[in-house]
Amino acid sequence: MIKFFKNFSKDEDGAVTVDWVVLTAAVVGLGIAGVSTVSTGIGNLATSIGTEVGGSTVVDLGTLGQQ
Repeated sequence: MIKFFKNFSKDEDGAVTVDWVVLTAAVVGLGIAGVSTVSTGIGNLATSIGTEVGGSTVVDLGTLGQQ
């Protein structure tokens, strides 16, 4: 059994696959962190815009001289 673990630790087959899995996990983690950071600000901005638009009045300009 010890020989199996020694051979396994020296074997480099699949090392590139492990590197890609770790790299992909890091990219996904950064993406999730970025989205969660931006989503809070976007929500606050949308609330502010909704408040401003909701409190505005619309002026009726009629037909602007068109018949």
